[in-house]
Amino acid sequence: MRIGVSLGSLLSVEQIMECTNTLSKYGGPDSIWIPETWGMDCCSIMSAVSQIAKKPKIGSSVMNIYSRSPALVAMSAATLDVLSGGRMIIGLGTSSSAIVEDWHGIKFSQPVARMREYVEVIRLVLSEKKCNYDGNFFHLRNFALLISKPRKDIPIYLAAINKKMVDLTWEIADGTIFYLRPLAELKNIIPKMQNKRKIDVSCQLITSISNDADESILRAKKTLAFYVSVGKIYRDFLAQNGFEKETNAIFEEYKKSGLKENHVYVSDNMLSELVICGTPDDGRKQLLRFVNAGIDLPILQFNPSGDVQDSFNLFVSTFQEGMN
Repeated sequence: MRIGVSLGSLLSVEQIMECTNTLSKYGGPDSIWIPETWGMDCCSIMSAVSQIAKKPKIGSSVMNIYSRSPALVAMSAATLDVLSGGRMIIGLGTSSSAIVEDWHGIKFSQPVARMREYVEVIRLVLSEKKCNYDGNFFHLRNFALLISKPRKDIPIYLAAINKKMVDLTWEIADGTIFYLRPLAELKNIIPKMQNKRKIDVSCQLITSISNDADESILRAKKTLAFYVSVGKIYRDFLAQNGFEKETNAIFEEYKKSGLKENHVYVSDNMLSELVICGTPDDGRKQLLRFVNAGIDLPILQFNPSGDVQDSFNLFVSTFQEGMN
């Protein structure tokens, strides 16, 4: 079984390095993924991680397509591919209007059309030929990449939620990165899309493991409530897929009192359909349910319970079959 590990959401830079050291002792998982929102720059962290863990692929989950030009992403990817010895995966997403417009000062518009051009430009630049491109969003003239990467192609995975982005992903990408997609919905969409064209189906899963099941469940509920609270696209998607009551309650409580108590509205059914949490035995059984739904690469998003290093050691030992 292939397993990816996502590090970063609740970790400091030092803790990410410590966790990477632990993974390297096991030989490493299939891949290590570094998120990027409003904290760490993922390219810097991926560079450091690639020098510690020498075998796993290194992926961004995800770089948004508004705050960097596609040429810059291609340059970063080529550099990281050199540093890692050919292990880079480019993970791209559209982010959200709140992040793009409020924090980066860029208009959030036409995300699907922009993504199509963005991927075209990246691949053109990575071809190492002189680039001329005249699109609706991007215009390049006589650009040539001044670095030779170890591989002809660097895989590109797209974070996809709504139908238009899912369709685009299966049309142009090497893989997809699903997130907060109910198990029942995954069982429906994966075979339907894979019948059109085979790509690598990855899904990032909030994962919290503890010998105290209640402790890990609480951590998972808080993380899930956070994404429902601040991510309108996730909130809307989950509401459309069986969780309207819960998402409304979580968001209403968030507007009243923030993140202190709104996790209490995360139902047992939400946990069952969306995350991995509980004891090590619980976690292994839940992981198999997602794999059996058609996920090629489950990416386990580490959510620590208690001491980070102790929690990570338990996390790794729980899923070590996929980390050797």
